Amino acid sequence: MTRETAGNTADGQPSEGAAATGARPARAGALSHIRVLDLSRVLAGPWATQILGDLGADVIKIERPDAGDDTRGWGPPWMPDEQGRESRVAAYYLCANRNKRSVTVDMASPEGQDLIRQLARQSDVLVENFKAGGLARYGLDYDSLKTVNPRLVYCSITGFGQTGPYAARAGYDFLIQGLGGLMSVTGRPDDQPGGGPMKVGVALTDILTGLYAANAIQAALAARERTGQGQHVDMALLDVQVACLANQAMNYLATGRSPGRLGNAHPSIVPYQDFPTADGYMILAIGNDGQFARFCEEAGRPDLAADARFATNRARVEHRDALIPILRHLTTARTTAQWVEALESRAVPCGPINAMEQVFDDAQVRARGLRIEMSHPEAGTVPLVASPIRLSDTPVDYRLPPPPLGAHTADVLTGVLGLAPEEVRALRARGVV
Repeated sequence: MTRETAGNTADGQPSEGAAATGARPARAGALSHIRVLDLSRVLAGPWATQILGDLGADVIKIERPDAGDDTRGWGPPWMPDEQGRESRVAAYYLCANRNKRSVTVDMASPEGQDLIRQLARQSDVLVENFKAGGLARYGLDYDSLKTVNPRLVYCSITGFGQTGPYAARAGYDFLIQGLGGLMSVTGRPDDQPGGGPMKVGVALTDILTGLYAANAIQAALAARERTGQGQHVDMALLDVQVACLANQAMNYLATGRSPGRLGNAHPSIVPYQDFPTADGYMILAIGNDGQFARFCEEAGRPDLAADARFATNRARVEHRDALIPILRHLTTARTTAQWVEALESRAVPCGPINAMEQVFDDAQVRARGLRIEMSHPEAGTVPLVASPIRLSDTPVDYRLPPPPLGAHTADVLTGVLGLAPEEVRALRARGVV
């Protein structure tokens, strides 16, 4: 099951500040043969489907009439229009919904359910993030739709998965960061000023789940090439969060001791944290003994690298409490920029702690084109963050801006399902779309 290809811009990566034109390209995207039916909302599901859309897939986003994705109302901030007036386009919604077509369907109505079934019949992938079992009452669960389309890859994203004692619970990123252990290792220790558990500054569990879901979907599509059959992908925020504890989880499994919070420090590497400078803070990320020796030479304290307490990383971890105050005193002697320049010349990893305006003004960020612009029908030209994926032969393409609610309803119903314009008008009159 494929669709007509929609290709990429000439190089797939607009230069920083350049508008994405949406012109038909010479090369098709890596997933330009795939159609995705997106029944998800908020972040984890839309993040996954935006990745697929960036890679060329035709993503049809199903939304509630008159309301749409919850994040359409999650403002401020709202994007200003071309005249600088506040629009009703939420910045949050824009972050995860480009390269999609918005179709409004009343899923609670039998006619709406039938439209979704027809779209599922002509799709390769379906993504949803309703509560476990929530779509069964509409006949839109995996067991129902696989009879309509046995080749369908059906991805369910929930807080706790399709099985287990918590399966019926709603899951939210903040809740999962706490329950799944991330907040137990994030924040300063209890005995320090400002100590206590802390969530990550973005909804990281949602984003990681979106990344895992996009990977799992593509794996299921690859398997379908061999078997001819789709399958159910069961993604849970809790599963992803626990899996992404990575070395911290292994530290616990290896020792039976919970690692606890170290602020910006690292449990297994020293020095690997933030340090004060004459005008702010910098990060030292020293990963081996040679780097530590070169730092000590630059700081005017070569004796520290010769001290048995600090000569090896293992020793530095054991004597962290003695070493860090010495280093914090040394680093206040210069500005962040002076340290970065000096330590880069000695191949000692270090860097600034940037605010957002500094991030997007950074020379490397600009060179990599991580800010793009697209023309939006309601907010004018809007800035977006580029995809980090760089493919040499099938590059990412920015074809469609995050769509206004229902902007493509008529196009999809006529172009994909073959409905006549008068049938679409009748569906609108009855509130089905």
